[in-house]
This record gives sequence, structure tokens and C-alpha cells, in this order.
Amino acid sequence: MIIKTSNLILRPWEESDAECLYHFAKNPNIGPIAGWPPHESVEDSLNIIKTVFSKRETYAIVKDDIPIGCVGLLFHPDTNHWWGEGAAELGYWIGEEYWGNNYAFEASKPLIKRAFNELNVNEIYASYRVENMQSKRVLEKLGFKYYSELVNENYLGEFFREVAMKLEK
Repeated sequence: MIIKTSNLILRPWEESDAECLYHFAKNPNIGPIAGWPPHESVEDSLNIIKTVFSKRETYAIVKDDIPIGCVGLLFHPDTNHWWGEGAAELGYWIGEEYWGNNYAFEASKPLIKRAFNELNVNEIYASYRVENMQSKRVLEKLGFKYYSELVNENYLGEFFREVAMKLEK
């Protein structure tokens, strides 16, 4: 499925995106704040495209033919937390060079609409690390409300605090 917004195209990831993904995902300011390690090679990025990014409702965020980030709806068991039946989890990231352009909001909006209108989702959850104020602002702008505070564990076995937010149909 391809979704177009005023500035972006959301489309499935392609293996040919691996080099571009690596360019953005090797940045230590991207992955760790989202809970995953920076990519170490184009092969790492290709593997992520073939596995994680091949899941349903996971899209490359494309600006001017360049995949600049990712947005997706995750469903159990692929979510970070169990949110209950009829729930999905929203996740996104944008390459640092493209921060501050409203792209996370713009990419998430049509996916939320799709979830509620076409995918039988009644609740969407999203979480962010307590220090990630950019993500908090995106979620608030999308209409999400505070749900709870959680403790999670990252890929290094380190524990961190995050805030869960919820959006209802």
C-alpha cells in the first residue's frame, strides 16, 4: 500500500533502500532513543528491512525519493508492550537531518486514520523515553493523552523510563 500526504509518500521498504537506511540509522542520535542500536553496516540495514520493516503496516517515510524515516503500526506480539485486544502501537523515527519539519506528525496522521477506519483498531498506544520531548510533542499534537509511566529495557540490558500515551477511536 502507498499513502501520500502533502509532503511525503509512505510506502513499503525495499531492499534497495538499505544504503539510505544505513545513512540515517547509523546515527547514535536516532536508534538508542527509540530503543535499538545504531546500524553498523549496510548489511545490518538490509537485514532490518527484510525482517523488522517487512511487517504489515510498516512504511518508509519518503521525501523527494529519499526514505528519511519509518512509521508503523505494530500489533501483538511485535509491540513493545501488551496493550490489549483491538489495540495497536504507533512507532516512528525521522533522520536527524529532517527533524523539525513536522514529518513524524504528517506520516503518523494517515496511519492513525487507517487504523481506526480500516483495521478494526480501537486504541493506539505509543511510548517515548522521558527525555524525548520531540516525540512527546508529536504525540500530543496527534491527540494522544497520558496513559502511564513504564520502565523498559534496551538492547544493552539497561533500564529506562518511558511515558505511554493513548489515543482512542
